Amino acid sequence: MTPPQTTGLAVETALFLAALTLLPAAIMSVTPFLRITLVLHFLRQALGTQTVPSGQILIGLSLFLTAILMQPLGKQVYDQAWHPYSSGKMSAREAVELGSVPLRQHLLRFAREKDLALMVDLAHLPPPKTPSELPLQVLAPAYMMSEMRAGFQIGAVLFLPFLVIDLLVASVTLSVGMVQLPPAMVSAPFKILLFVLADGWNLVIGSLMKSLS
Repeated sequence: MTPPQTTGLAVETALFLAALTLLPAAIMSVTPFLRITLVLHFLRQALGTQTVPSGQILIGLSLFLTAILMQPLGKQVYDQAWHPYSSGKMSAREAVELGSVPLRQHLLRFAREKDLALMVDLAHLPPPKTPSELPLQVLAPAYMMSEMRAGFQIGAVLFLPFLVIDLLVASVTLSVGMVQLPPAMVSAPFKILLFVLADGWNLVIGSLMKSLS
């Protein structure tokens, strides 16, 4: 017969491994990684460089930026939940409850009230007295919707100056009779030059990080 302690350890190990499989989805869903990747994707599309920088570079940059932003939250979760749990000072349930508090505060900070109300309605939950009473299954999708909206807004703003260049180049090439020359091929160097001269990476990443900090 298997001792109860061994059985409990096996169950905890299985649950831990199952949680690890959900870690990539959690990183992409409930962290600034979502907004950062959207903005960098729109920026690459606006520049007209379909494969430069590559997707791996953009994902790597997004991960590093997300780690910088989430470091204070991770330290708070570690101090409040993981360290006491690993020291045997609290149970797994208590650790999860305490560790979820900073995460809920992070999600509430960026989730729009309209998106929260929609998720509460879809989940058929009674309206909470305070936002802190909202469960994670409501906060997470509301946060994702709010972040996607913010990412699309920033992407639209990034497109505007490059769209003006595309329109100017297209009008010039058509006026001089260069019909067979794709305007995108002519405008691409001008867009890249404008982005480099304006120190675009510094401006975009700096503004994006300030909006998320």
